[in-house]
Amino acid sequence: MSEGEYSPGLRGVIAGETSISDVRHGVHYRGYAIEELAEHATFEEVAYLLLHEDLPTAEQLGAFRKRLRKHQSVPHDFMDFMRKIPDQAPLMDVMQTCASVLAHWDPDVDDNSHEANVRKSEKLLVQMPVILAARHRLLQSKEPVAPDKHLSLAGNLVWMLLREKPSPQMERAMDMSLILYAEHEFNASTFTARVVCSTLSDLHSAISAAIGALKGPLHGGANQRVMAELRAAHEADDAQQWVLQALAERRRVMGFGHRVYQQGDPRAAFLKTFCRQWAEEFGDTSLEDTAEQVEAVMAEQKGLRPNLDWPSARLYYYLGL
Repeated sequence: MSEGEYSPGLRGVIAGETSISDVRHGVHYRGYAIEELAEHATFEEVAYLLLHEDLPTAEQLGAFRKRLRKHQSVPHDFMDFMRKIPDQAPLMDVMQTCASVLAHWDPDVDDNSHEANVRKSEKLLVQMPVILAARHRLLQSKEPVAPDKHLSLAGNLVWMLLREKPSPQMERAMDMSLILYAEHEFNASTFTARVVCSTLSDLHSAISAAIGALKGPLHGGANQRVMAELRAAHEADDAQQWVLQALAERRRVMGFGHRVYQQGDPRAAFLKTFCRQWAEEFGDTSLEDTAEQVEAVMAEQKGLRPNLDWPSARLYYYLGL
């Protein structure tokens, strides 16, 4: 690229190198295909892979889970702070604030060694779901649910959100979602975190900044809007006509298109199959049928295919979220 040349979205600009994930030919985490991990691994195993460079042995996984359980709760004073956050505060803002506030209780906050950053990452890995679930329940005027040491991280997230012991299917669904979203090379939030880290700031500040980027509707905020639009199409007399009308009015249909995956997001294709299977077990495939109608029109009219947010919105709906 010549000097002074403008590259929208930093397309073609080498901003760094990573061995953690690769999205050039499908999605791979440290060399493992995302489909293989989502089909056969748990989220704890994938988290270990991303943090520690390889899949764990049974002994390593046991020690990892023990460390996660140790840090699963948040300080009592912290929960008092959460109760004072105004109800109208957006959830992503709450998560961003809490990621920063957790630093005040972490003795490693100013230690930027690799070992300390891994310790902080493991703590945040289990503390952030506790915060997410607590906020969800407080908004419903319900008491937060303490994590269950006998459940996996995915199972605990369902338990803390719904106060319902997850079925194997619910736990597997949450595992798949967490795995598919776990890592994606140099996306906007990852890039933001790396910029903050490059100043030698602390890890909590980097994560807080990353969540700020993730909040945007063109990044992590998309799947909430996806469900609203899918419901509108589902309730219309003709889903195909609903999409055509939206396009005629130049309204963006969320959940479609991706800067990297011009021929479709492989993660979306994988999760779509699971959503269809789950809907069939429930005995109601109407939402999946609507989704396929929308997909067909978007492909024909705009040449756009679903990204991961499109099926994940349905997955969370089936989970009761």
